[in-house]
Amino acid sequence: MNTSLDSSRNAIRGLALRAASRRPVVLAGAALVVVLAALTYAVVSAGGDRGAGLAVAPVRRGPLVISVTESGTIQNRERVVIKCEVEGTSSIIYLVDEGVAAQEGDLLVQLDASRLQDEKDQQQITVMNAEAAFIRARENLAVTQSQGDSDIATAELKCKFAEQDLKKYIEGDYLRSLKKAQADINIAEEELQRAMDKIEWSRRLASEGYVTRTELQADELAAKRAQINLDLAQTDLALLKDYTHMRNLDQLRSDMEQAQEALGRTKRSAAADLVQAQADLKAKQSEYERQQARLKKIDDQIAKCRITAPKAGMVVYATTGQSSRWRSTEPLAEGQQVRERQELIYLPSSDSMKVDVKIREASLRKIRQEMPVRVTVDAVPGRVFWGRVGKIAMLPDATMAWLNPDLKVYGTEIYLDGDGSALRAGMSCRAEIVVEQHTNALYLPVQCVVRVGGNPTVYVPTSDGPRPREIRIGLDNNQDVRIIAGLQAGEEVLLSPPLAAAGAQRRATIAVAATAPAA
Repeated sequence: MNTSLDSSRNAIRGLALRAASRRPVVLAGAALVVVLAALTYAVVSAGGDRGAGLAVAPVRRGPLVISVTESGTIQNRERVVIKCEVEGTSSIIYLVDEGVAAQEGDLLVQLDASRLQDEKDQQQITVMNAEAAFIRARENLAVTQSQGDSDIATAELKCKFAEQDLKKYIEGDYLRSLKKAQADINIAEEELQRAMDKIEWSRRLASEGYVTRTELQADELAAKRAQINLDLAQTDLALLKDYTHMRNLDQLRSDMEQAQEALGRTKRSAAADLVQAQADLKAKQSEYERQQARLKKIDDQIAKCRITAPKAGMVVYATTGQSSRWRSTEPLAEGQQVRERQELIYLPSSDSMKVDVKIREASLRKIRQEMPVRVTVDAVPGRVFWGRVGKIAMLPDATMAWLNPDLKVYGTEIYLDGDGSALRAGMSCRAEIVVEQHTNALYLPVQCVVRVGGNPTVYVPTSDGPRPREIRIGLDNNQDVRIIAGLQAGEEVLLSPPLAAAGAQRRATIAVAATAPAA
């Protein structure tokens, strides 16, 4: 019975592996259903002599390998990545043949630079206009500064003259006018005194008949004129003190204050004009430098349209080996549109190779770095390559998550040991990551184990019917699970546990736990 069961299981296992390697993951689930049905049929047929009609599987002891097998792609482990560094999209007008041994400095890719050349011609005109505006702003700053200095000097001179006029009036003109008015009064007083003396003398002479009446009247008229002159001089002095002096003083003080305020306004206006001119110069200079930088950037972009080899190596297109079941990558070719930061060519820098695989989320807990990996390559039949797990991604593959949100896979790199000269980038392969390897272990088919109350449980057939038994298990390889404790080699358990009984027992366990008194 065991021999027929093993042969059936091995045959179905091989069928399932071949089907999984040639079909999508959706068909792998269908193949697993077929495997389970076939195994159930084989065990039922083998255990039909028990008379119970239950499918059972024996606990086996022997070598057991816990591994995770995934499809992958061969890539160079160390390589120089040539990317498109031209902004936007560009067309390839020349492309080196794949597989060519390029030397340092050889032309690999030539991108269409006609659009950039047109932009350069237009940008050169813009740069010249910006330079002219910058020069004009610089000269305007010099003119504004010179005009401001001249206006300030003129205003300062007017202010100085106003101060001098006020001082000259107070210390000179007013005192001179005051002295002159007093002198006029003194002279008028003297003339009046002389006129009065002369009248007195003329009156004496007229009484004696020596002076005519007409002469006497002339002397009297002269005395009146002298009196009037004295009154006018006194009036002029009063006007000078009470009115003319105050008016002139206020006017000159006002002129000085106006000149000082005009000086302040001129300085502020000159400063504002200077700041405006400086700001305009700074803006024009910044614009000029910005346009120069843009022209330099366009020149740099034109230079980047010519992509040369930074070092010697065999040319490998970045699109080689990038096709998948859900999408196909268009091969790199002349006339193709490429975008900025797109990988174009790989130049291997050594013969060391790696395998890029994607590990499903369910298997991720088993994988660790430095685990050994067995790699088989379709293009190199009969040869096994060994390697180790080098790097596991921290986050799931965003592309795969977009294609199928329910499928989360993590990019993993496997570093191959030894010489990889027989391998080429883009080759398809299968990587078997050896998680655990036991030479003498107990194991069962994974479908024999269910969880009851969170504990792994199997059902053992007895004369009274199936009985649950808790066991301790290790990892599984999606077919067999390692038994750590709870079973012995040769014991038989149900291949298809009674799920209804397991559910009832689980509910009973929950009910007992709910009614148990708290500690």
